[in-house]
Amino acid sequence: MSTLTDLDRREGLPDEWRFLLEDYPREVWSGHRNLGPLMQFWLERHDGFRALGRTLDETLGRFREGKMQAQQFGAFFGPRLQQFLSQLHHHHQIEDHHYFPVFMAAEKRLVGGFELLEGDHELIHHRIETTVGSANALFRELQSGNRDRILRAADSFADTSDLLISGLMRHLDDEEDLIVPLVLDRTEGALGVM
Repeated sequence: MSTLTDLDRREGLPDEWRFLLEDYPREVWSGHRNLGPLMQFWLERHDGFRALGRTLDETLGRFREGKMQAQQFGAFFGPRLQQFLSQLHHHHQIEDHHYFPVFMAAEKRLVGGFELLEGDHELIHHRIETTVGSANALFRELQSGNRDRILRAADSFADTSDLLISGLMRHLDDEEDLIVPLVLDRTEGALGVM
């Protein structure tokens, strides 16, 4: 896989899929007349994933540094992690089955970009499963009370979580760079995604 398409190594979309982004750079999105309610909601969902990802990362860091007790950490972290992972999975299902096919049909030059994003979703889903397994191991160790085992489990979880969240952040940016300019160019109504 090339650095242009590898989720963990790419630094943005390949130039061949950026032609609409050149006409509709991020700076014009928020005030653009074609940024309809669906795209506004969708961008808010992405910002929500970013914010919750940061919260989870910061909370795990505080726990690993000894600034939170195990019970406090588990009570705060568990529900938020579950919310983050389940909503992310559901969000990707909607994109894969409802929106991406519409966008691919509307602009054939971007089909490869949407296929790339679908591939990201598959990788992210695998990472969600790995993260769930690692989280379950951490929560089991929290019950043990053995600080050394808890910290090893927290370190292991941090590795899987970091991989998930860093890939997700790259994916969200790339997804927005592909989709928002297309919607601004064509409108939600013309695309049929209102």
